[in-house]
Amino acid sequence: MFGSVLIVCVGNICRSPMGEGLARQMFPGARVASAGLSALVGRPADPIAVEIVRERGIDISAHRAQPLTETLVRDFELVLTMESWQTDDVERLAPASRGRVFRLGHWTDFEIRDPYAQPRDAFERAFEGIERGLINMKAALKIP
Repeated sequence: MFGSVLIVCVGNICRSPMGEGLARQMFPGARVASAGLSALVGRPADPIAVEIVRERGIDISAHRAQPLTETLVRDFELVLTMESWQTDDVERLAPASRGRVFRLGHWTDFEIRDPYAQPRDAFERAFEGIERGLINMKAALKIP
């Protein structure tokens, strides 16, 4: 079992906060956080994201966006991104992280598109992708 996971997207207000909340629920013993490559620093999670995860018993209302830094990457055992280009950006920012940065869709080859400023169904699709990615990762890494 891994002890810590960092979930990364762009603004840290839609996908990664939903992922952080879901990962906290799925991996209760792990330290979980999220950050954004171009974080909207200090902003709360998008209201649609908050609503979608609340409907699943997860509270991310206290979330505030934070920027991804090399130090933050170094402090986590596993770093999960939403899209391939984000994995590349994380590895450029923190070259020593290679081998522990994965796209959530890595195990079954899919990307999780950004729902920012889109209707609720785009957020639902993003959440479903995040959930599928975490389930596939858990199975692939044989995490109980």
